[in-house]
Amino acid sequence: MRMFSKLTLALALSGVAIAAPAAAHPKLVSATPAADASVKPTTRIVLVFSEKLMAPLSGAALIMTGMPGMQNHPDMKMSGVTAKVGADGKSLELVSAKPLPAGSYRIDWHVVGGDTHRITGQHRFNVG
Repeated sequence: MRMFSKLTLALALSGVAIAAPAAAHPKLVSATPAADASVKPTTRIVLVFSEKLMAPLSGAALIMTGMPGMQNHPDMKMSGVTAKVGADGKSLELVSAKPLPAGSYRIDWHVVGGDTHRITGQHRFNVG
């Protein structure tokens, strides 16, 4: 009976160890443009996450937070920008119909991975 208890305990612990990675949330691991980078006008932004995303539940909005020469510029959601999960399943791609004008930007993103928890975050960069 004692051997059975040790075997049961070992199996239970290995099950917890195997299930632990599945409970992790998607994390932003890289982005183009990089965080706080200053870049030339672009039409494409890519956020890469640590795991596959559920496309119907993941997305982002691009917000212009500042414009050169305009103090107290109100935050403005950029129109003409689409967000979708990339072909690799781990990236969130934002595409603008036109190159972004000079200014500072924030991406408000939300993603859902295999654990079905909604994770939100922000990413900032500048266009000069």
